[in-house]
Amino acid sequence: MPGAAPSFSLLPGDPASPVILHVPHASRTVPAEVRAGIALDDAALEGELDHLTDAHTDRLAEEAAGRCAVAPWRFVNRLSRLVVDPERFPDEREEMLSAGMGAVYTRTSHRAVLRPADADPEPLLARYFRPYARAMAGAVAGRLAATGRAVIVDVHSYPTGALPYELHGAGPRPPVCLGTDAFHTPPELADLARTAFAGCGGTALDTPFAGVYVPLDFHGRDQRVSALMVEIRRDGYMAEPGGPAGPGLSRLAAALAALVDGVGG
Repeated sequence: MPGAAPSFSLLPGDPASPVILHVPHASRTVPAEVRAGIALDDAALEGELDHLTDAHTDRLAEEAAGRCAVAPWRFVNRLSRLVVDPERFPDEREEMLSAGMGAVYTRTSHRAVLRPADADPEPLLARYFRPYARAMAGAVAGRLAATGRAVIVDVHSYPTGALPYELHGAGPRPPVCLGTDAFHTPPELADLARTAFAGCGGTALDTPFAGVYVPLDFHGRDQRVSALMVEIRRDGYMAEPGGPAGPGLSRLAAALAALVDGVGG
């Protein structure tokens, strides 16, 4: 679409690095044609973006990459998750469908109407979701071809207090939550992350968010693709909701760089 904002960027790292820092939820950008289908007024939309954007995680990944001995690759979503959420399953496998937050959201973080429940998701899936998925799969295939393995480190953040949309929000909310997968997260990868983030206030596995993102071409099929989700509690590095970053961001970037160096060595 002429003049449209780019949907994503693949930022090359060192050819020898197997690591892809994946940043899916850092952007607040909603193209005008997508905004037209959202039921919220402008003030409510800004509030929703405050709650659901993983603010400054693109900057966190960039700073971490600059600190690494061997620079990782970065795959960064340039559009808001309110356009499409590239990490959701695009079908009935997605448990967040029950909250109206599948690949195309119909409900907000507070369970208000975002789009009509009968809105056809297909145009957004075709325009945004599937090209993103293909490009991310291509990025993983590139790391496999170059290094024989690929390591996806998802860079997220989450609010200090649970939001109404969360299906598992009653559990502990550590400073750093590490999401894992039985097939794609080897124990040594989780151990490296625990060590790297030990000085950031504490870690826990799979609470309040669990799982990892792996492109469907490789999901559950190829153990050369390993993955870990890093969910950083927002009070550790920014003013909530939607405020500026603070000094904690650099400390977290150093920890993320230590993880990448441990994995990529």
